[in-house]
Amino acid sequence: MARNTVALSLFWRTFFLLALLLAGGVLAWTQTFRALEFEPRAVQAAQQIAGLVNLARTALNASDTINRVALIKSMSKQESVRLAPREPGDQWEPFEVDRFSRAIAAELRAQLGPDTLVASSVNKAPGLWVGFTIDKDPYWLQADPTRVTAISWSTLLLWSSIALLATVFGSAAIARAINRPLQELSFAASRIREGEFDSHLDETTLTSEIRQVNMGFNRMARELAKVEEDRAVMLAGISHDLRTPLARLRLEAEMSVQDDEAKRNMAQDIDQLDAIIDKFMDYARPGEVKLTPVHLSGLVDREMAAFRDTSQIRITSRVAIDTKVMADETELGRVLQNLFENARRYGRSTNTGIAHVDVTYARTGPWVIVSVRDHGPGVDPKKLSQLTTPFFRGDAARTAATGAGLGLAIVDKAVQRMGGTFEVTNAHDGGLVCHIRLKKAP
Repeated sequence: MARNTVALSLFWRTFFLLALLLAGGVLAWTQTFRALEFEPRAVQAAQQIAGLVNLARTALNASDTINRVALIKSMSKQESVRLAPREPGDQWEPFEVDRFSRAIAAELRAQLGPDTLVASSVNKAPGLWVGFTIDKDPYWLQADPTRVTAISWSTLLLWSSIALLATVFGSAAIARAINRPLQELSFAASRIREGEFDSHLDETTLTSEIRQVNMGFNRMARELAKVEEDRAVMLAGISHDLRTPLARLRLEAEMSVQDDEAKRNMAQDIDQLDAIIDKFMDYARPGEVKLTPVHLSGLVDREMAAFRDTSQIRITSRVAIDTKVMADETELGRVLQNLFENARRYGRSTNTGIAHVDVTYARTGPWVIVSVRDHGPGVDPKKLSQLTTPFFRGDAARTAATGAGLGLAIVDKAVQRMGGTFEVTNAHDGGLVCHIRLKKAP
């Protein structure tokens, strides 16, 4: 059993790789910016607070006790700071709660002295409080806490989200630009596979590698078109050139051979050669098909009517009359004809010498599976996968049979041209079962 794998188109593969690369770059630059911005911002904030403390200390040192009160009020109005005496009963909470606040506190102590206190609240009043002494008198200086705020995570998240969103759209645009020539090449290859050799890929694109590929592909398409045209002419010529002498041989045998048994054997040999030519022509037939809704029951009945000799084959159909499939009616008729002929030759019962064939169907979602089963000896399971190989016969005893070994190969090729699948298995109670899987017609 083949392991199921997740298949991604080249566009999505390129998109995801580009998006992953650019998103990783955005996150790395965000983290780098935050790391490089962290220490300078902490030092700058600490220097600003230390400058206010030194300014207050200098002003208070230069003032007498009476003027200090007026000075403190004036500073509070101009600098948005508050000076207050530090009492022994003051309750305060440490300012250091994270890496940024610890860096600020360490820088303040480095500039103002190791006995400097840094608090986030004093007597339940929030703010940035710095404790210092002037002539052994302790004071609190309350500064605006916005002076020492780091870039918030919400701001970083906002700009990172914008960058990531731009990364997604940029990756999609780049992936589309990269994969557009390859997508056009894929479409052209699909048309070649369907038998359309008219390729006009752009040979003036600026990308040199794509230009060379397109030029080579167009040249290959032109060569394939010429080969297909030569093949059609050659097959028509071979068919005409072979059938003309065969017709003369039949006429000469009818006129010159007196022995009726020899005449009959010669006619059978000529018919066999003519049938082999038909098989070769069917297998080499061009791949253009026109899919239309086909009434499966009517087509099966029509092909069954061609096998009237009940001493060799008896066909039973259990296909509902309203069953329709998307197929080429001529191709599907040829498929059924080959399957019935294969059953007539190789699927005869060992007891009666008659090939009993059952035609059934099943609907599975958007598909219709047509099964053609005989009740003959079946095929060696090891050889089942080779039955659709041209010129292969499933049993050594069949090598003497009349035929070119192309019947099931023609069936497989025709079903694939119609967008379906063909499978050959052995029935559990004997016989060979051929399953044709085609799209259900609306």
